[in-house]
Amino acid sequence: MFAEMKTLLLWCLLLFFCWPLALAVLVLYPIVWLLLLPLRLVGISVRAVFDLLHAILALPARLVRRLV
Repeated sequence: MFAEMKTLLLWCLLLFFCWPLALAVLVLYPIVWLLLLPLRLVGISVRAVFDLLHAILALPARLVRRLV
């Protein structure tokens, strides 16, 4: 809850002291988010592949540990 209050206060200060910058940020933020979305999806996919490889490589050790 404190983080939301802090964010709102910072936005109000930015809007009061430099409203053109605040408006530019409001307009550009969704555009930047859309441009970075494919990179985020690639990162999620690469992470999933590495997690799968780790699970496959760690499976024999987990099976041996369970048997012993």
